Amino acid sequence: MVNFLVRTIANAVALAVAVWLLDDITLTGDDTAGKTFTLVLVALIFGVVNAVVKPITKLLSLPLLILTLGLFTLVINALMLLLTSWLAEQFDLAFRVEGFWTAVLGALVISIVSWAVSVVLPDGD
Repeated sequence: MVNFLVRTIANAVALAVAVWLLDDITLTGDDTAGKTFTLVLVALIFGVVNAVVKPITKLLSLPLLILTLGLFTLVINALMLLLTSWLAEQFDLAFRVEGFWTAVLGALVISIVSWAVSVVLPDGD
């Protein structure tokens, strides 16, 4: 349970940094509390997408992953971010990613920040 909370916090911080750095990733809300709540919900959606859809996508794209020496993982991460944006829109959450290349940059930022936050936060194992 602690590991799940650490990962959710890491995802929320990483998504917040991506929103802050990239103009085409937007998070709107009335106040800071509303934005924070939306960000945590989007982080939960992002975690579920990464836990359920990403392994299937990686398995199906294994030849491309091998051919590109793993660089295709960045494209998969971008697609997971776009899927998260679409799901957030379906749940009326104010999180939006505009375009594939923005998703690629966002996925890169999220991967780096999520890794850094995971290093700093305690592991729940």
